[in-house]
Amino acid sequence: MKKMPALLAFPFSACYYSKLQTQNSKLNLCMSSTVITTKHVAGTQFRATLYGHHHITIDDDVPSGGEDSGTRPKALMLASLAGCTGMDVVSLLNKMRVKFSDLSISVEGWQNDETPRIYKEVMVTYKIRTAETNHAKVKKAVDLSQEKYCGVSAMFRSFCKLEYKIEYL
Repeated sequence: MKKMPALLAFPFSACYYSKLQTQNSKLNLCMSSTVITTKHVAGTQFRATLYGHHHITIDDDVPSGGEDSGTRPKALMLASLAGCTGMDVVSLLNKMRVKFSDLSISVEGWQNDETPRIYKEVMVTYKIRTAETNHAKVKKAVDLSQEKYCGVSAMFRSFCKLEYKIEYL
């Protein structure tokens, strides 16, 4: 039987292996951890530190009591979605050797009216310039990102309706 390490250390994350015994088989589970630190600055402003050296300022708008010195937390969720799927799409298009330019991803989210206000519907729009002969490959890359690779998309789908479309420039 192959012996697996109990803990593999990576900068700012850890992967734990455990064996789960079922009646008929053994299953190895890997659970990854990411730690961020968020510190109160003043008023409703917070400063988040990610991976020890990236910083994001989070704040509310002035009408809600903030200073508008940073982005809102739920807007960061939409930005994370765009970034996650965007990295997938670029990686896949590069592997397919598709030449493209002017890729942008906009994400629009609609929230419910009750408290807590959460996203109920989200639309992801990919805009890209490429030859018409590459449109099928772009669609395949976007579909793979949305249906297989993008963990942020999968998380959104667990609590809201997520749709996407592609616009060719």
